Amino acid sequence: MAHELSVVGLMILDILGRPVHAIPEGGNVDFIDEIRLTAAGTAGGMVVIAAKLGLDCHAVGAVGFDEKGEFVLDVYKRHGIDISAMQRIEGVPTSATILPVRPNGDRPALHNRGASDHLWVDEADFDAVCDCRILHMGGTGLLNKMDHGQSAKLLSHAKSKGVVTTFDLIAPNETTIKLLRPILPHVDYFMPSMEEAEFISGKADPAEIAKFFHDLGATTCIFKWGARGSYVSGPEGILRVPAFKVDVTDTTGCGDAYCAGFVTGLRQGFDLEKSCRLGTAASAFVATGLGSDAGVTTLKTTLNFMNTAQTLAP
Repeated sequence: MAHELSVVGLMILDILGRPVHAIPEGGNVDFIDEIRLTAAGTAGGMVVIAAKLGLDCHAVGAVGFDEKGEFVLDVYKRHGIDISAMQRIEGVPTSATILPVRPNGDRPALHNRGASDHLWVDEADFDAVCDCRILHMGGTGLLNKMDHGQSAKLLSHAKSKGVVTTFDLIAPNETTIKLLRPILPHVDYFMPSMEEAEFISGKADPAEIAKFFHDLGATTCIFKWGARGSYVSGPEGILRVPAFKVDVTDTTGCGDAYCAGFVTGLRQGFDLEKSCRLGTAASAFVATGLGSDAGVTTLKTTLNFMNTAQTLAP
């Protein structure tokens, strides 16, 4: 296999500032402690953390011919990520989000959809994209061209090649279920937030939510649940994986970091629960700083944290 991990989907620039108590009225100015730029997104944030954790990564996404795109690609290159399949789209900006992070870590978002809506992975490129051990697709819901059938074809092709598939989405609405129906039969690990899963399924009980998505074809459901950890439902039954106790600065990218830690665990040969614990540890590290790449440094430090940190009651 050419790579341990191929990551396909939403790759954006985040512009973050904290702490933002309120947007100043009129043309007034307020002062904050920190401003950062990060390569982020449901796929982009995930691939950066996976690379930090030591995986050999392949990024498959789209950026514009602008300074934002140059920044994103430079970040990937600095982390040793293969960018040979990254697409540059003429006439549209790189997808980007402005995040005024509140003192409690909440982060309302202002998003410009941009180039990610134009990402297209052609069937002729499926073999190259799927030349990996694990394929993660992230960002369904904000991938306009891929969302209507092509993502399902890519995941189906990956499964036919024996590739493990993981899948995350973003910004669900009333039409998201139509996007998921052809996708989930080709997904080994479905990894939305619990809030997203509740919204899409229309159910409140975690077991009923999981059954809803199992019935649509997902083999294992991993619902990321913030301070409550994660709820895991698969062929071997139910797992509850607690969160770790940390001082939260910003929750941007925590779910993406969970996915990165989880797939790293799979590549390490960990079982399902331990892989989820590694995902939880990566997520906790990210919450301690500003931006989707905060906190995580190496696999060794993340494993040490996983093995020693205090957990929260689920």
